[in-house]
Amino acid sequence: METTKYTLTMLVENEPGVTARITGLFAGRGYNIETICGAPTANPKMSRITITTKVTPLLLEQVKKQIKRLVNVIKLRDMTGENAVKREMALICVAAEPENRSKIKQIIDEFNGTMMDEGKQLYMFEITGDEDTIDVLLEKLEPFGIKKLTRSGVLALYKEI
Repeated sequence: METTKYTLTMLVENEPGVTARITGLFAGRGYNIETICGAPTANPKMSRITITTKVTPLLLEQVKKQIKRLVNVIKLRDMTGENAVKREMALICVAAEPENRSKIKQIIDEFNGTMMDEGKQLYMFEITGDEDTIDVLLEKLEPFGIKKLTRSGVLALYKEI
């Protein structure tokens, strides 16, 4: 059976070891976590953890049941469909040779990036968007030489209808 990429978000108690228990659940069953992002919510007693993973639909159902059994998990939602807003942030450092500087700035502007540092040899900027948008941007910048890259992982919230 073919795997599909899923985005799961969990509202959990903001206590030590919760993230370790969730990641341990995935690792112990041989499920790979592609991205993970967690932080406190507006209520400091709770955190939101968002995970992307590639599994079969059958394995997804098993994962969801196992996550729901964890004591510190308050709520679990599958954010894979259209009813969720999903964003990722990346910091990108690209070689900025004098002859390429205007082209690079044009690409950064095209993707609504924000310049964070204009060094003599490198540009560092921030970009926010969905995973596909960031992937397309990286493809466009590859010929110039991407020197450093960090991505936040997916953040997701369910659309209120």
